[in-house]
Amino acid sequence: MELDTSPAARDDDLILGLDPERIGYTISKLERRIVERFPGASLAKVCGRLAGIARRTVGRLEYVARPILWLRASSWIMAVLILGGFIALLVRVVATPDLPGGVDSALALFQALETGIQDVVFIGIGLAFLITAENRIRRGRALRYIHELRAIAHIVDMHQLTKDPDRLIHPVAATESSPARPFTVAELGRYLDYCSEMLSMTSKIVALYAERFNDGVVLQADDEVETLTNGLSRKIWQKIMILDAVPE
Repeated sequence: MELDTSPAARDDDLILGLDPERIGYTISKLERRIVERFPGASLAKVCGRLAGIARRTVGRLEYVARPILWLRASSWIMAVLILGGFIALLVRVVATPDLPGGVDSALALFQALETGIQDVVFIGIGLAFLITAENRIRRGRALRYIHELRAIAHIVDMHQLTKDPDRLIHPVAATESSPARPFTVAELGRYLDYCSEMLSMTSKIVALYAERFNDGVVLQADDEVETLTNGLSRKIWQKIMILDAVPE
C-alpha cells in the first residue's frame, strides 16, 4: 500500500486520526495497479466500487454527523412544555388557600397535583424519546454504510476463494466445472496481495465511522468488520506463505 509512512505523517495521523481523502487516494491507486497487472479482471471492478465508496465517505460522514433540526426543535418545545408544567404546578400549589374543608379539600388538592405531575411525566417521556431518536437515526445511517463495506469484504473473499496455491504444488486434471487458473506463482501472489490490501482498506473506511461517531453499536460493528477482514487476510497470507515454497 502506498500510504505515507514518514515520521511526520505518522505524527499527523496520531493527532488528526484517519484521513478519508488519503484512504481514497490509496484505494484509487490500488485499482490502477490491479488494472495494469490484470487487465479485465473482475477484482479491479470490485476495487473500483470500493474507491467510489471511499470518495463518497466524506459526504457520508458529514451526513451522519449532521444534526436533525426538526428533532432538536421538537426537543426544545418539549423542554419548554415541561418547564411550563412545573411552573403551572407550583402556581397551583401556591395559589391554593388553606384547607378549611378538611379531608375533601385535601383530596381535591392531591388530585390536582397528581394530574399535573402526570402531565409533566408524560411530556418528559416524550422529550427523552426525541433526544434518543436523533442518536438512533444517525446510528442507523452509519450502520447502513458499514453494512455495504462488510459486503465488499465478503465479495473480496469470494474472489480469492478459488485461488488455491496447492494446485500449483499438486496439479490435478481439471474438469469442465473447474475454475480457471491462468496465473503463474508470481501472478497469484500479487493477486492475493491485492485482495489483502483491499480488505485492509475496507476496514479503514469502517474505522472512520467509529472514529467520527462515538456510539456503542457503531463501535461494535467496527470491531466485527475488523475481525472479519483480519480473519480473511490471515487466510490469504497462509496461501501466500504456501506460494513461497512453490518453485516458479
